[in-house]
Parts: sequence; C-alpha cells; structure tokens
Amino acid sequence: MIIVTGGAGFIGSSFLWKLNTQGIDDILVVDLLGKDEKWPNLLGKKFKDYVQKDAFLKLVEENKLPKTSFVVHMGACSSTTETDADFLFENNYEFSRKLALWSFKNGVPFMYASSGATYGNGERGYDDADQNTYSLRPLNAYGFSKHLFDLWLLNNKLLSKATGLKFFNVFGPNEYHKGDMRSVICKKFDEVRAGLPIKLFKSHRNDYKDGEQKRDFVYIKDTVEVMWYFFQNPRKTGIFNLGTGAARSWNDAARAMFKAVGKEPKIEYFDMPENIRPKYQYFTEAKIDKLRAAGCNHKFCPLEDSVSDYAKFLVNKSYL
Repeated sequence: MIIVTGGAGFIGSSFLWKLNTQGIDDILVVDLLGKDEKWPNLLGKKFKDYVQKDAFLKLVEENKLPKTSFVVHMGACSSTTETDADFLFENNYEFSRKLALWSFKNGVPFMYASSGATYGNGERGYDDADQNTYSLRPLNAYGFSKHLFDLWLLNNKLLSKATGLKFFNVFGPNEYHKGDMRSVICKKFDEVRAGLPIKLFKSHRNDYKDGEQKRDFVYIKDTVEVMWYFFQNPRKTGIFNLGTGAARSWNDAARAMFKAVGKEPKIEYFDMPENIRPKYQYFTEAKIDKLRAAGCNHKFCPLEDSVSDYAKFLVNKSYL
C-alpha cells in the first residue's frame, strides 16, 4: 500500500491523479477535510481507504499501519500567513518527524514536501546544496516549520533515507480550495476572462520596474512528473528544489492569462501595502543542478503553455 498524506490537498490530490494514471490505486489517503471544500479533489480518484489525520497519527504511534511500500508525505498547514507557530510546529514538524521515524524503522521510502519558503528573501541564494541549508533564514513561521524538519534530517544524518522537495510557485487545477493561498492565475482568471484589467504590485525598488518582480512558476502537471521520477527511483534521496529553474515576471504571467482567453492585455499597478514591503520577494528561482544531477531530466512546460492548459480547467473549475 502507498500512503499519501495531504491526499485531498492541492499537490497530494494531483499526485494521487498521477498514480491513478499509472494504474495504481492501492493507496491510503490521509487528510483533514475541514470546511474549505477540498473534498472535491478526491472525486473520481481511486484509492483503497481514507483516514483522518489524528486517527492516522495514532496508528503511526502504535505501529499499526498496514504493510506499506511508499510514504508520500504532502500533509501540512501550507498557509504562509499562519501566525500560530505552535500549531505549525505540531503539524509541519512534529507530525513529519514521527511519520519519518516510522518509515525509517520499517524500511519504507519517504518523500516529503519542503518549500521554497525556506529560502526567505533569497539573499543567500536558492541553492539546495546541504551546506547552504544551515544559512537559510525563512521570513515566516510556515517557512521556518519546514526548515526545521529539513535541519532535523540533516543534523541526524537521515537524508540518505528521505527525499525532500522544495516546491516553488506551484499553480494549476485542484488549488481552488486554498483561498488567499491560491495562485494569482487562479484568483484573477475570471476577471481577465471578463476583459477586466489585472492589478499587480508596483515595484518599490529602483532595480525592478512595475510588474517585473519575478517568480519561479511551476505547473502542477510538471510538479507531479518530478515526484513520479523520485517515486520510481526511491534511492535518489536528499533535498531537491522543485521549480523550473527559470524565473518569469508577474507581467509575463498576466500577459499569458490574457493570451489564454484571447483578450488584449490590460495591466494596472498599485502600491504594495507598507506592512508587507520588508518581507516581499522580488526574485525567486530554483537552482535545479542537483535535480538534474539526480537524473531527473523532465522538461518543464513554458509558462505560456502551462497557463493556456490551466485555462481549460479554470473555465469550469474542473479537476485533475
């Protein structure tokens, strides 16, 4: 059996879709559905059973899980605005540590979600080399909770038993339930489709023009292909960036959206709120040399093609 935690979430449910396309359905889905309408991510998916997060953790602690061939741990609180550090510590660090120890004890391959948020403002670069991990300074409690788990594996010399993926700006179908954590492409699509202008932050730095702040946008279909590679190659362990390696501007993303719906671009700019200016990232770009060195040669889809494909889902809010 394959365990997928966070299996009803954005990336977890998308990887569940990928497993199903490969004829795999002997899967235990773990999640906490709550009230945010993520349960539709499971519609049409094939899996053997669903277990609520707390009940699953009890099975882990009592060593009563069924025989397992792989753990894909995507479950976490992924809100970058969550301020309850104790809540994040419990969900993103302590839960992960307990599940990892169970996996190592039982000889089960363990893949987990780290985050590009661990890099903070990027002043120390976006290099996923182990020696660089110690120097990172996340900007929010979410990034710190993910960083703590990376450090725990590193400090205890356990990275040879785990595969961590530092997700950058992932977007695509199945993110609809994420509220403010949805991608701008998802949040603004209906307005763009209606021919309304898209509003982007002005730049408050002289070295960046308005809308030219950049992100490493990575499409969910590319994301799950990289995950599939590591799923097929469980001996490829360590912490890896999962981004395209090519940063694109918010202007590029906006123009791609208008092109996808056959509209002329209309972009307006407004002042960035002063309270977020000190923590705003003007540039993120995954360094993917380590990913390539591990043998993952997946060719990432260009932003324009990814947005065009996503638009087909967004018209009816359909799912993978």
